[in-house]
Amino acid sequence: MTPFSDPAAVSTYAEKTARIVPGLRDLHRMAGVLLAERAPADARILVLGAGGGLESKAFAEMQPGWHFDGVDPSAEMLELARMVLGSLAPRVRLHEGYIESAPMGAFDGAACLLTLHFLPPVERLQTLKQVLMRLKPGAPLVVAHHSFPSEDPVRDRWLARNAAFAAASGVPVAQAEGSITAIKERLPVLSPQQDVDLLRDAGFTDIDLFYCAFTFKGWVARKP
Repeated sequence: MTPFSDPAAVSTYAEKTARIVPGLRDLHRMAGVLLAERAPADARILVLGAGGGLESKAFAEMQPGWHFDGVDPSAEMLELARMVLGSLAPRVRLHEGYIESAPMGAFDGAACLLTLHFLPPVERLQTLKQVLMRLKPGAPLVVAHHSFPSEDPVRDRWLARNAAFAAASGVPVAQAEGSITAIKERLPVLSPQQDVDLLRDAGFTDIDLFYCAFTFKGWVARKP
């Protein structure tokens, strides 16, 4: 059973994520601001990794005229998203699956937060290309996820700092320290330069770093 299908893990997703991702609510607001730079008041926005519903809710509250299509492979996390969205749910169409399950658009913008670090480089590049295909010309993409150098001791130093932040936020120390090994063994994390290169290789341009918080980085880019 994966963490995104385990009922106990799903029920505590929002609380846990807020403790381990620095400035999570601000990250959502920043992403909404960056999308709104180019997306119109009646925009249609694609949210990849939409399980949990946190970013979709934040965007919907910021922009009452926007509508959303959200995609996630976990049925349990999509059900959580419906609960979190509450009265906003009618503005969000949720699709179980990966990027191929998303409508072809064309969308006025897209967001993929805390998701791409689960994908190895080849699959990540193909996912970004599929997102690009679904966007209107000039539309923005906002991404944020784990991104840090792979070389020791730099990698271990940043992972230790990330674990210390989680512990300071209320995560049990043993669990926080265990995340160091888990991230190294389970996540195909790329360096910031590799992440930028993948965005460029997928066809995106005007790539800007907007978020940097311990092991997490975030970029905004656009379709030419």
